[in-house]
Parts: sequence; C-alpha cells; structure tokens
Amino acid sequence: MEAGVTNILEEGRILLFNKPLYWTSFDLVNKIRIMIRSATGLKKIKVGHAGTLDPLATGLMIICTGKATKRIEEFKDLDKEYIATVHIGATTSSFDLETEVDGRYPTDHITGDLVRDVLKKFEGKQKQVPPLHSAKFIDGKRAYEYARKGVMKELNPVDIFYREVELLSFGIPETTIRLLCSRGTYVRSFARDLGVALKSGCYLSGLERTAIGSFNLAEAYTIEKFAEFLDQMKQNGK
Repeated sequence: MEAGVTNILEEGRILLFNKPLYWTSFDLVNKIRIMIRSATGLKKIKVGHAGTLDPLATGLMIICTGKATKRIEEFKDLDKEYIATVHIGATTSSFDLETEVDGRYPTDHITGDLVRDVLKKFEGKQKQVPPLHSAKFIDGKRAYEYARKGVMKELNPVDIFYREVELLSFGIPETTIRLLCSRGTYVRSFARDLGVALKSGCYLSGLERTAIGSFNLAEAYTIEKFAEFLDQMKQNGK
C-alpha cells in the first residue's frame, strides 16, 4: 500500500506549500521530508525548495521531491508576487520586524494619492541595494553575520524589475501594497526605498508571497492538508 506513495514521491512531485510564519525555508523542507519518510517508510528521499522565504514572511514556496529536484533551477527565475504591509513613519536597521525601531519620521504630508504617485515611479527596471540583514556574501561571509555584530557594510546594488506595483489599501501607519517583481528583489529594501521616496521612513511589517510565475498560493498545501494527502494516498494504494 505504501509502495505507490513511495514511487510517486521518488519519481518526483512538484508541491506547493504555504510556509507558516516564523518557519525558515529549511524548517519547511525538513518537516516535509520527515512526513514523507513517516508515510512511506523511506529512509532517504530528496526534498528541495526553489527559492527561500524569510521567517517573518508567509506564503508560497515550491517544494520538489525525488527526481523533480533536478527541475528546481527552472523555477528560480520566475517572477514573484507579494502582498506587503508597510509601516510608514518609522525605520529599523533590518528594514523589517527583525530589529527594533531606530528612527521615527513625519507622516502628516503623506496621502493615498502621494503614495500612488510615488509607486508609479518604482515600476520598471531599478537598482536596489540588498539589506545588510541578508544572506548576500561580503568578503566571503554572509552579510547578516556583519549585521548581527553591528558592523556596517555596504552591499552593491543589483538590477531588479518591478512589473506591477499596486496600492491595495492606504493608512497611517499601515499601508498594503501588491508587488509583482523579478527574482532577487528584496521587499524589505522596497519598504526602505519607499520611505525615502515619501520623504519619511518605512519598514516591512508583514509579507505574504502569493504567486511564483503561474503557481498560486490558492493551490498550496498547508502542513495539515499535506498530512491528509499522504493519508489518502496510502489508503488509495496509489
């Protein structure tokens, strides 16, 4: 009965998951690997992801099993869609909730119309400086290693592309924005750059990835739903 599940997963499946808040991408991959081993009796099964998601973000991740792990590179260059909650009027050194607020700025001049006008200027090709609190390499070390020691380093700007930038709801301090952007875009850095463009300060207070290419979050498993899927596969003997 377990042989069918084993064969399908070893031959390779492309699975969509909704990563829970505070989980690392490795946490999710590891959990799925453990669940598959438990359901199939396999001692080893290849499981990998096609692009990370920060612990403070939720949403879509593509997980590949078995021989499908060879296809991971196919998905890494796909555009990503995010729903970002941006806190207007304050900044943090990590550009998100990982660190404490380190500055407060005026917001009386900011309106929904101003935000819409500013967002239009983001569309298209841009140069973006990644956050120091990131996995980028500087002199052979991860940037976050310097950041956590309080050592300030400058990362080189990278080319990114914002295909769509849409204001979903405006408020002070919390504003919600939809982004459709290229690989390598840091939404935390977008929040920082938005603050500068608004002549204020911003940081990312919430993030959900809703799509990767044609893959959509609505099609994704939760951990609970995946457990049900594995049980059903076993029962059906597929």
